Amino acid sequence: MAPAEPPWLSPQSLAWTARILEGHRRAYGVPLLAGHAERPLRLQAQELFATASVVLAHDGGVDPRLTYANAAALRLWQRPWGSMVGMPSRLTAEPAERQARASALILALRREAISNYGGIRIDSQGRRFRIEGARLWTLRNEAGEACGQAAGFESWWWL
Repeated sequence: MAPAEPPWLSPQSLAWTARILEGHRRAYGVPLLAGHAERPLRLQAQELFATASVVLAHDGGVDPRLTYANAAALRLWQRPWGSMVGMPSRLTAEPAERQARASALILALRREAISNYGGIRIDSQGRRFRIEGARLWTLRNEAGEACGQAAGFESWWWL
């Protein structure tokens, strides 16, 4: 019996990977992963999942749900893929921080992207941490319509 395909390589996750990578390139003028455009999408998905930077994405719903979380994000929030992907993205922040987070997401959507975002987040065990220097960018579907947002950051620390 063949091992199950990792969830980040499912057709749906591959589509989100493509949106995340293209959205970052469009928003910031540089690739999120160096040289990714020359590689097959499946390899890009493996690289995005394994990169040391935290990368997350959510859909464009009224109460957006996470559609992607790489290994660094899963470790930081202390959640497996199955509980992280699909949960409302607002739950990545504690209640007192959710309004500021929502305001930053609205600004990023209006501007297409923002840089140097910071805020306090909470892991699955209730442990608080601060993120700094985050990038937030808009994701677009094949028709060019906004369909979600992604975030990426390297700098964080426990509070």
